[in-house]
Amino acid sequence: MIFSQHIWKSMQLLSLMAVVWCVLTPLAQASKSSEDIRCKCICPPYRNIIGHIYNRNVSQKDCNCLHVVEPMPVPGRDVEAYCLLCECKYEERSTTTIKVIIIIYLSVVGALLLYMAFLMLVDPLIRKPDAYTQPLHNEEENEDARSLAAVPTPSGARANTVLERVEGAQQRWKRQVQEQRKTVFDRHKMLS
Repeated sequence: MIFSQHIWKSMQLLSLMAVVWCVLTPLAQASKSSEDIRCKCICPPYRNIIGHIYNRNVSQKDCNCLHVVEPMPVPGRDVEAYCLLCECKYEERSTTTIKVIIIIYLSVVGALLLYMAFLMLVDPLIRKPDAYTQPLHNEEENEDARSLAAVPTPSGARANTVLERVEGAQQRWKRQVQEQRKTVFDRHKMLS
């Protein structure tokens, strides 16, 4: 129990440190990182030039074909016609938010895995056998042994033994139902 509390506290401390690191690291940088902003220009095929996708880290005002497409695949007189075909989009994302969400997700999954391992190791030690179900299981095993010993085994009467087994199972089931009713009513009387 103490071991599991120690693991849980260390897991919380580790996840807190990871979140703080992810939040403070980008704050130390004054400007956006190069992965957070980009201009993406998709240029279709033009004459004998195949289509191409160009990415460049430029500001939003410079997000056009003239600033992003380098080297220009067409000669000077066709640049304007080529750039009119290109579709340029400014894209911005927050890698800090992505990192924080991934760390939180991994922390939760890790905590659940640790909890599952803890339960698998400690649960058999904590769980006590139920006082009501253990005698029923022992009684059922004894009934099975008695019914097998009491059944005569004639050589040609295979159908009778199957029928007797079904009847024996039915009798055991009826006794179990009666025992369950008895324990429920006993518990009900104790609670009343």
